[in-house]
Amino acid sequence: MTAATPTAVLIAGAGPTGLTLACTLARAGVPVRIIDKSPEFHRGSRGKGLNQRSRELFDDLGVGREAAESGSEHIALRKYRHGVAIADSIAFDDRAPTPDTPYASGLLIPQWRIEEILRGRLAEYGVEVELGRELTEFTQTEFTQDGGGVTAHLADGGRIEAAYLVGCDGGHSRVRKALGIAFDGETEAEECMVIGDVRADGLDPAYWHQWFDEDAAIMLCPFPGTAHWQLQGSPERDAEGRLVPPSLETFQRLFDRCARRPDIRLTDPTWTSVYRINVRMADRFRVGRVFLAGDAAHVHSIAGGLGMNTGIQDAFNLGWKLAFVLRGLAGPALLDTYEEERLPVAAWTLNLTNERLRAVVEGIKEAGVGTETVVTDDITTLGVSYPWSSLTGPGPLAGERAPDGKCAEGRLFEAFAGTRFTLLGFGPGTTGALARALDGVGEGAGEGIRTVLVDDDDARKAYGLRGEGLVLVRPDNHVAMSVGPDRAEEIASYLKALAG
Repeated sequence: MTAATPTAVLIAGAGPTGLTLACTLARAGVPVRIIDKSPEFHRGSRGKGLNQRSRELFDDLGVGREAAESGSEHIALRKYRHGVAIADSIAFDDRAPTPDTPYASGLLIPQWRIEEILRGRLAEYGVEVELGRELTEFTQTEFTQDGGGVTAHLADGGRIEAAYLVGCDGGHSRVRKALGIAFDGETEAEECMVIGDVRADGLDPAYWHQWFDEDAAIMLCPFPGTAHWQLQGSPERDAEGRLVPPSLETFQRLFDRCARRPDIRLTDPTWTSVYRINVRMADRFRVGRVFLAGDAAHVHSIAGGLGMNTGIQDAFNLGWKLAFVLRGLAGPALLDTYEEERLPVAAWTLNLTNERLRAVVEGIKEAGVGTETVVTDDITTLGVSYPWSSLTGPGPLAGERAPDGKCAEGRLFEAFAGTRFTLLGFGPGTTGALARALDGVGEGAGEGIRTVLVDDDDARKAYGLRGEGLVLVRPDNHVAMSVGPDRAEEIASYLKALAG
């Protein structure tokens, strides 16, 4: 994007959250720039999985297949005690895809590869990540007659003007701190783990190996297409109880102690870090023209693997709303619903991951029990819904994730893909009702709305309908409202109100 191109949205932070948001905006034709203070793209595995809901959203963005080809499903978790393998388990192994839920399991894939895939998609829209550009401060003009905006100042002396700024810059967010937003919670300074990427030649990559003993633990997780494994384990401390910085040597000592495999030497560490449990959440996700998303808005335990996924889903929620407002399809009030919907989800996520962490800590004390205790339906986030939202209308499934299913055009998820509302007519007799639902809507939220006829019993059941009906699906694939054909005018009223 050239400097002369007006910037509608500036995104600070090019991790999965920022990249998902940038892709969502760019495909809607919204001029966007994304900056990151790092001088180069990192190659650490960090977050290592897409859950079932994020996989659906990646399909919507057109990168689901590429992600699937780079990851693995249903990997076996092998538990050890005193170096001896005692139990195997596979997360969601008892599940199978259904007509309304295409993914029975998550996808094991390193964060660096997820970011690589999203950057590739973003480049197709003509947008590149601007590396080595650190945001230092910004000023904003609230909504005024001339539109207002944000002026961001960078460490290199540059300045970027945009209509909106979104902080996707992690737990130490400069954007959040500049806004003065509280980040309440706690940090467990003493409770931590070491983490890194290493080679472990000779270890069977068919398993995620997990050694849990009474006083130490180490886990090695493989990734398809790479010789490196992600290592997580207990920290080493010196005689005074101080943390010894992680290194190949400390990793090897921990491995030797727990795995008892003298035939295997760890090599080629490409990334090392210390993970401390932070449980914090911002008390606001928006101040004027500036928003927070992902770790900048909430951080929590890694139990359940929801950190990266929650950020991706924040971005998908915010992206369509910014696009609608900037394209003149909805009034500015639509942006208030981002915090209204996602702040309660963040609070729920913090509570869930705290509970799952406690379950893991207690579970690993027992022989044969490991991290599989985090595997519950909650971590799929397929059940996340917005029944409290001002965008939620009447009817079955209103506010909930819209199920997949068969339709006249193939699959419903294929019909939903993109940045517009979709109006479903269940039953061949709804053709007239579909027309009445859009009568007089004109420009605004109803612009370019896709109408789809559905005459499939499984799909009707999935949407909670007994007979014919109309279902309005939001651009983020949540049900906005569901009504009978005789109430088609209510859909028109909803869209007109959204347009402001």
